[in-house]
Amino acid sequence: MAHGGHQPDSAELDAEFAGVVAQTMQALATPSRVRILGRLHAGACSVNELAESVGMAPSAVSHQLRLLRHLGLVVGERDGRRIVYDLYDDHVGELLEQAISHVEHVRQGLARSGSRRQLAEA
Repeated sequence: MAHGGHQPDSAELDAEFAGVVAQTMQALATPSRVRILGRLHAGACSVNELAESVGMAPSAVSHQLRLLRHLGLVVGERDGRRIVYDLYDDHVGELLEQAISHVEHVRQGLARSGSRRQLAEA
C-alpha cells in the first residue's frame, strides 16, 4: 500500500471516516474543480496560469483552490511573489484518473462482467 499507512476496509467505514471520504469526493462535484485538478495533474502552476488554462477568473480559481487545499487535494508553495499550486500527492491524480476512466467506461456502455457477490456465488 502506498505511503505505508493503514487503509480502512471499505466495507467497514465508521460514519466519521465515511464523512471525510464523502467530502473528498465532493471535490469532484463541480466541473471547475475537475478541470483545475486535471490541469494540475499535468504539472504545477500559478493561479493566473490555472485561470488562463481553465477559462476562469483568477479570483474564482483562488476560491476553488482554497477549498481543494482544505480537503488536502492541492498544495501551494511560495515561489518569490507568487504561489505555485500542485496536487497534494499521486493519490489525487489517481482519483481523478479513476473518475475519468469510470465516466468513459459508462459512456461506452461497457459493463463489468458481474458483481463481486455474483462472482463469489459462482
